[in-house]
Amino acid sequence: MIDYQHVSYWMDSLGESVVPRPALPGDLEVDVAIVGGGYTGLWTAYYLSQLSPSLRIAVLEREIVGYGASGRNGGWCSALFAASHARLAREFGLDAMHAMRIAMNDTVDEVGRVAEAEGIECSYRKSGMVTAARSAAQVVSLGEELSGARALGIGEEDLRWCEGLEAASMFRGSGVRGALFTPHCAAIHPGRLARGLAGAVERAGVSVFEGTEVLHIVPGPRPVVVTRAGRVRAGTVVLATEGYTPGLAGHEHDVVPIYSLMVATEPLGDDRVASLGSALAAGATFGDGRHLIIYGQVTADGRLAFGGRGAPYHYNSEVRDEFDRDDRVHESLRRAITELFPHLGTFGITHRWGGPIGVHRDWFPSVRLDRRAGVASAGGYVGDGVGCTNLAGRTLADLILERPSELVGLPWVGHESPQWEPEPWRWLGVNAGLRVMQVADVLESRSGRPSRLAGALARLTGD
Repeated sequence: MIDYQHVSYWMDSLGESVVPRPALPGDLEVDVAIVGGGYTGLWTAYYLSQLSPSLRIAVLEREIVGYGASGRNGGWCSALFAASHARLAREFGLDAMHAMRIAMNDTVDEVGRVAEAEGIECSYRKSGMVTAARSAAQVVSLGEELSGARALGIGEEDLRWCEGLEAASMFRGSGVRGALFTPHCAAIHPGRLARGLAGAVERAGVSVFEGTEVLHIVPGPRPVVVTRAGRVRAGTVVLATEGYTPGLAGHEHDVVPIYSLMVATEPLGDDRVASLGSALAAGATFGDGRHLIIYGQVTADGRLAFGGRGAPYHYNSEVRDEFDRDDRVHESLRRAITELFPHLGTFGITHRWGGPIGVHRDWFPSVRLDRRAGVASAGGYVGDGVGCTNLAGRTLADLILERPSELVGLPWVGHESPQWEPEPWRWLGVNAGLRVMQVADVLESRSGRPSRLAGALARLTGD
């Protein structure tokens, strides 16, 4: 029996007991069946129920709402999109790139709007995002990122450079030489957002079934979701399983699940929170310019919630509960906090957790609807799903209801990523990529120059 309350700090700090909802009782007929009770599925259910209240909608979740990445992430509701602005402009044109960028910026506000309208207390704080340059190589690489943004017409109001003293006051971390700042990010409590969304869709008449494992989907004019408890026949089936997708029959090669792990400190107290810098204390999310990504926020109760990559990809896209904790990676995260903020002194780590994120072969998220098969899907967010899922939910609702809108013309709609290679090539390639990022960070710290290795990997992922 899974201890859902202790899946992550976010689930442990909900302020309520986690009591699973009833499972699917048997066969069911609906207009829309949604497989997956995370953000993608819940946002899709939310907007469908708002736009067409008479629709019969069912959400089918194997565990509990928020069990996956939606209840384990870093709490960044950002405008970040896995495919770079340069790539979007190159492949789809400047107008399409700006349309996608503006839609993502607006999404940050939309999440806050819905949370307020539905009374979801998810500690929403739109204070922006600070990415520090903490080495000469990072100054160069972040400077190139800013120059590239300016060349594409992205102005100071969306992304700006903070010089050394300003950056160091915003983010009082060791070695800060400058920073990029964007206002388009909000820190949230992701568990409360997921659980609150589930309550909102239920109030709108959506059926949410937990403890309901989906075995496979039979496409067709009236597609069928086959579960252990019964068959659900629908007008449209929405596949919203993200990093858990390879466990669904027929979708083994759609994405790879890459693990991202996190820790949470004990409450630091007002003085130590203030010592982290003005932006961080106000709720800005933060990271730095290294290649093996780190990400953090100061929680509403004064902890550091801090995460990063580095856990291995597991052979054959396996996802297991025991992979959520890796002593080596969790210890490296604790050391990273100490290295970033040596003035904090000693601190306790109260929570350690992790979970899989979904990555397409071309590192490009997508929203799709195959009308002939009756199956829609969204995912492959590469860790930037808190914001992307909201935009995906709105877009899926418009596609399913055949509503003409600007959203259905965005460049990720209809994008078809190639399938991942079979094993062992998948295992070798993904883990080699993780190793390249680790080595690139070491080389940059020694040489002070951006690594060619990292540039080569960026080209392989399409950027």
